[in-house]
Amino acid sequence: MSMKRILVIEDDAAIRRGIVDALQFHGYGTMEAADGESGLEAAVRCECDLILLDLVLPGPDGLEILKQVRIGRPTLPVIILTARGEEEDRVSGLRLGADDYVVKPFSVKELLARVEAVLRRTPGRPCEAGEVRVPGGVADLARCEVRFEDGERHELSEREADLLRYLARNPGRPISRDELLLRVWRIDPGGSDTRTIDMHVVRLREKLRDDPSDPRVIITVRGRGYMLAGREGGQ
Repeated sequence: MSMKRILVIEDDAAIRRGIVDALQFHGYGTMEAADGESGLEAAVRCECDLILLDLVLPGPDGLEILKQVRIGRPTLPVIILTARGEEEDRVSGLRLGADDYVVKPFSVKELLARVEAVLRRTPGRPCEAGEVRVPGGVADLARCEVRFEDGERHELSEREADLLRYLARNPGRPISRDELLLRVWRIDPGGSDTRTIDMHVVRLREKLRDDPSDPRVIITVRGRGYMLAGREGGQ
């Protein structure tokens, strides 16, 4: 099982250090942000399996960060960290899609239990994808190649492999072109030409023997983006 990575967004240095140390001691990978601006950037760009999110932050607050995360990464688990007197904010956080909350001061034992519970029960969270089965063969993302049972092979570019991997790591939902630009290409989608996504999909379908008139692997969901077949309605 691969190491789970947790993003900790907390402006109190002592609390953040304690959380990070506890997570690392129990086998989690960690990333940190000390304010709302860096926290928001990390939340929408970094690869992680869960966010621990303080609500009161300098810059964009935790609720604003949560709102943006739910727009761009709707399946990513989020646990909010709150003070005892912030009941209204806790309710707002849960309504915005937080998976759980922990009230300060909290024990390491309680925090770890909630992290484990949320990771265990969260449906559709990203998972590692090393291979993707395709009709008559397999796309080996580690080797960046597609192998078919009849012996034919095609090399995948790193970008093509990353694109297919990202689709496979987000089962059950169409991925917008803007999200693919941000999460796979690592560029700001604002003002960017999304046709590069379509061109890569065309080339990837060719290598996967995926008929664009009747795709069986990469499905176009009208008005929403692309997803792997077998999860939701197609073209």
